[in-house]
Amino acid sequence: MDFQDRVFRTVFFGASVLSAGVTVAVLGFMILLSLPVLKMGFLWEVLTSPWSPGRGQFGILPMMAGTLALAFLSLLVSLPVSLGCAFFMEILHPRGAGALLKKLVHFMTAVPTVIYGFVGVFLLVPLVQEFFAYGSGMCILSASLMLGLVISPTLILFFSESFSRVPQHYLNAVDSLGGTVFQKLRHVILPQAWPGMLTGMVLAFGRAMGDTLIALMISGNAVLMPSSLLDSTRTLTAHIALIFAADFDSTEFKILFISGIVLYAMTSLGILFARYFHKRALS
Repeated sequence: MDFQDRVFRTVFFGASVLSAGVTVAVLGFMILLSLPVLKMGFLWEVLTSPWSPGRGQFGILPMMAGTLALAFLSLLVSLPVSLGCAFFMEILHPRGAGALLKKLVHFMTAVPTVIYGFVGVFLLVPLVQEFFAYGSGMCILSASLMLGLVISPTLILFFSESFSRVPQHYLNAVDSLGGTVFQKLRHVILPQAWPGMLTGMVLAFGRAMGDTLIALMISGNAVLMPSSLLDSTRTLTAHIALIFAADFDSTEFKILFISGIVLYAMTSLGILFARYFHKRALS
C-alpha cells in the first residue's frame, strides 16, 4: 500500500469514527438531559398517556401515533408512484423521456421542504377540505399526500439504482423467451433488486418520520390520538418545534428530550432492520 492509499484510508476511517462519535454524542446528550424525568420513574406514563400539561399529563403517545401514521401513509402513497417512475426511467425509456424524468427527480431533491409546505397549505389543503367537506383540510391525509411527494425522489433514485444493477444477461434471457416487460419486472427485476429497494424504503421512512415542516404546516397539530385520515395530528418533530418552555427546569422542557430519544430509537430500528435483511439477501 503506497503513501497516498494510506492517507485516503486514514482520512475515511477518521471521518467514519467522527460520524459515529457525533451520533453517539447526540444520543448521550438527550439521555443526559432527560435523566431527571427518567429518575422520577414515570417513563411509562410519558409513553402511554396523553399530553395535557394543565392536568399534569405529559404523555407523548398521540405524537408517536401521529408520527407513525404520517410516515407509513406517506410511504404507502409514494411507493407505487416511485416504482412506476423508476421502471419507466430504467426499463421502458432509459433514454429520452426517461433521462428527462431522472433530471426532474434530481431537481426535486434540491427543492426546499418549505416550498412543498406552502404548496400544501394553499393548494392541497383547500382541495381536501372541499372534497370531503369536513374539518379544515389540515389533517393526516393532506400531510401524508404532501410528505409522500417529498420522499418520492429518494425512493425513485434508490429504485432506479437497484434496477440498473440487475445483470443485463438476465434481462436478455427474458427477451429471448418472449417475455413482456411486465413479466421482466415481476419475475426478474424485483426479485433481484429488492434489497436495494428495501434500503431506499427504510431511508424514505426515516426521512418521513424526521420531517418537521410538512407536519408543522399541514397536519393540524392536534394533540389527540388520530382515529381517521381526516383528523388532525401532531408528530414528534412538530411537538419538539412547537413546545416552548422558558423554564429549562420545567417538565415540559425535559419531556422534549424523551421525544427525541423515541424518534432516535424508531429511526435506528428501521436502519438496523434494513441492514439485517440486506445482509441476508447477499448471503
